[in-house]
Amino acid sequence: MGKAGALIEALRWRRRRQMRLARAWRKRRELAALADRTDAIRKGDVLAFLVLRNEAQRLPHLLAHYRALGVAHFLVVDNDSTDASRDLLVDQADVSVWHTRASYRAARFGVDWVQALLMRHGDGHWCLTVDADELLVYPHHDTRPLPALTAWLESEGERSFGALMLDLYPRGPLDAAPFGPGQDPLEVLCWYDSANYTIQQKPESGALWIQGGPRARAFFADAPHKGPTLTKVPLVKWSWRYAYVNSTHTLLPHALNRIYATDGGEKLSGVLLHTKFLPGIGARSAEEKTRRQHFGAPGAFDAYYDALTAAPDLWHPHASRYRGWRQLEAEGLMSRGGWA
Repeated sequence: MGKAGALIEALRWRRRRQMRLARAWRKRRELAALADRTDAIRKGDVLAFLVLRNEAQRLPHLLAHYRALGVAHFLVVDNDSTDASRDLLVDQADVSVWHTRASYRAARFGVDWVQALLMRHGDGHWCLTVDADELLVYPHHDTRPLPALTAWLESEGERSFGALMLDLYPRGPLDAAPFGPGQDPLEVLCWYDSANYTIQQKPESGALWIQGGPRARAFFADAPHKGPTLTKVPLVKWSWRYAYVNSTHTLLPHALNRIYATDGGEKLSGVLLHTKFLPGIGARSAEEKTRRQHFGAPGAFDAYYDALTAAPDLWHPHASRYRGWRQLEAEGLMSRGGWA
């Protein structure tokens, strides 16, 4: 591509980013504050942003996990939960809560709502954007909290931090194991696939594209290219000019997607332990199929939802049992890079 072509391409992506930001700013009107405690946010605080619906069972452990990692404040959009999620969140002193009945799908699967909050409250902060079923772990997370991680990243000139979303599953049918509110999901979801992954670089965005794991193996074996994208960039030193493009998989500007080394070495990275497959996944999948809020062409994934509704057994003899970040590093699923 010549200089003129490169300039045109850069301007096109800049315009796309501006449109994302403008759209999110309009979508902020769909959010009604239930508990706005953002005046408690202080300079240097690590912030967490979430959009959720009906996550009362996960929330106590989720909040405890991220508090232990050093998150100072949570900014949460509740998409019209019908369980106790909203009341639970409003009762937390370190949580600000917004409510909306608007369409999750029409808000770019919640990205517009998070984007609006990031623009308003995230500028200048390290911001962690996750789903309610994602638990971030990284090398030394048990002894070095997020402020230590972000300080090291800044010292290295980094503004973003990448993670592999790792699907966890139980041994036996997905709905068989008992699970109670506030319980650690890792007591039930003990297993994962350690090897069946593909990775490539997306030329247009510079982002990594990782696919594989149990969902690709069990539900997309005949069309692996339709399997879920497992690369995420959940932690970013935010600027109001930044924009998530596709969930937390890719960002603009494109430089934020370079979460990998280009010199033959390795960069520090983490893993998002994905706790989607807790008991109740069958009923939840049936509801998601009916609501049709989670995919751009929802009907194309009816077979996937039907398979999940049946709560299958994803375990296999070569599954790895989760034993902590050191095992994930040894298997090549995360890296310490230069953060020894």
